[in-house]
Amino acid sequence: MKISFLLFPLVLSLAACNKGAKPVSPAENTVDSAQQLLDKYAEFTLNTDLNLLNENDRKMLPLLIEAAEIMDGLFWEQALSMPKDEFLNSIANEKLKRFAEINYGPWDRLDGNKPFIEGFNEKPKGANFYPVNMDSTEFSKLQDNRKTSEYTLIRRDSEGLLKVIPYREAFKAKLEKAADLIRQAAALSSDEGLKNYLNLRADALLTDDYQKSDLAWMEMKTNPIDFVVGPIETYEDQLNGYKASFEAYVLVKDMAWSKKLEKYAAFLPELQKNLPVDAKYKKEMPGTDADLNAYDVIYYAGDCNSGSKTIAINLPNDEEVQLKKGTRRLQLKNVMRAKFDKILMPIAEALIDPAQLSHTTFDAFFSTVMFHEVAHGLGIKNTINGKGTVRESLREHASALEEGKADILGLYMITQLFEKGELDGQLEDYYVTFLAGIFRSVRFGASSAHGKANMIRFNFFKEKGAFERHAETGRYSVNFDKMQAAMAELSQLILQLQGDGNYAGVDQLVKEKGVIGEELQSDLDKLQQKQIPVDIVFKQGKQVLGL
Repeated sequence: MKISFLLFPLVLSLAACNKGAKPVSPAENTVDSAQQLLDKYAEFTLNTDLNLLNENDRKMLPLLIEAAEIMDGLFWEQALSMPKDEFLNSIANEKLKRFAEINYGPWDRLDGNKPFIEGFNEKPKGANFYPVNMDSTEFSKLQDNRKTSEYTLIRRDSEGLLKVIPYREAFKAKLEKAADLIRQAAALSSDEGLKNYLNLRADALLTDDYQKSDLAWMEMKTNPIDFVVGPIETYEDQLNGYKASFEAYVLVKDMAWSKKLEKYAAFLPELQKNLPVDAKYKKEMPGTDADLNAYDVIYYAGDCNSGSKTIAINLPNDEEVQLKKGTRRLQLKNVMRAKFDKILMPIAEALIDPAQLSHTTFDAFFSTVMFHEVAHGLGIKNTINGKGTVRESLREHASALEEGKADILGLYMITQLFEKGELDGQLEDYYVTFLAGIFRSVRFGASSAHGKANMIRFNFFKEKGAFERHAETGRYSVNFDKMQAAMAELSQLILQLQGDGNYAGVDQLVKEKGVIGEELQSDLDKLQQKQIPVDIVFKQGKQVLGL
């Protein structure tokens, strides 16, 4: 890959951080190559019509953005085992420094976490949540039941033994500052539900107890502003899948679009009953208090801003809250539109057979993304054989399989609702757009949970003849009947693996099908040659918004 000149102390510090790993050097040593890395991302400005908010709501936004900036700094500490400023100041090439900022470190998140700066080793699977020289045996012998908590770090004491440090202690000063900003914003809120949630979330940052604030977040219905904040997803911990990363989104609700989406959550119980799997794998009934809303995002921070950018949110992750209240699904409409226009449509024009190209539509893209998030609420959260939650049983593979489940059950939901007359357009629109979406998402790299999920589905569909690649043109077309059959078969397989807590089965599935084959890689290379961006990067902040 590409490199730039680095100051000598940086290489020394990395050798200390990743002791025992073999250093990996990028292939090229040219200044201009850094621009090629930046070209993976298309810039998009995060904005919305703030005139739709009242004066107090507008005053909240700078406070929430400042709190989000603190989350951003905390994620840097979780992702990289050296100070952010020391790392960035050591990079002489300004373009490469910008690419490092996008990736929150020296590893290319869209290229299997390969290091793009000379002297850096392979990315530690446990990021900076664990000591880099910790092995699984040592971790298993640690006698502290907090070690698997989402909200703790593993460190070494003065004698070199492992110890557990809660986030509330490790990041105390910064969390206190963020909590104060959030409380100031809560005092300005004209929406009682939002005010209650913000105050409880501020408390949660200082206690590591997020369930009360999750429940309060679920109870909000009329809030014009939303703020997702805290340690939430566990994607960054690819060692065990335990540790949650800090992130934040500042969002403004699109009231008109949200109104159109209200009805779909009510179908969840019926869709759960009709899942193509044995009854024991669908005995849990999803909460019906869930809702769907559309938002314009005005600020991303931390984990969600690293590498590929989220275009929809399904939270909370707490299984107890999900079973009691369901989840909220936030469709990030402005960012979704940017990805469709700048990335998905150019990909479809390059790889989808011209006879089916007209079936690639924004409405179908919006629906496939939306129902992916809704589908997280289907299936099962607890194993059927006493192995605990699915997340606990499948460990580092839990996120990849859950994303795979949401993808395939999202398509299942679309099919069911279309047949009930609840969706517009043509069914073919959804299937062709779904296939084009696989090409878009798999470019995030097979190292991420979403990347592995996409490859499993692509390879499974390929085996089942759900689509075909025309050798003479290198373009793909959907075989609609076979795709529907493959959809049902893969849905059954994933739901059974989750319900059984079958770690060995999932591990085998990931190893066999979670990989990019030579033919597909050749097609993905064509997209790079056409200079189609892989993802987007944001121009954002108070100045952009005029705050």
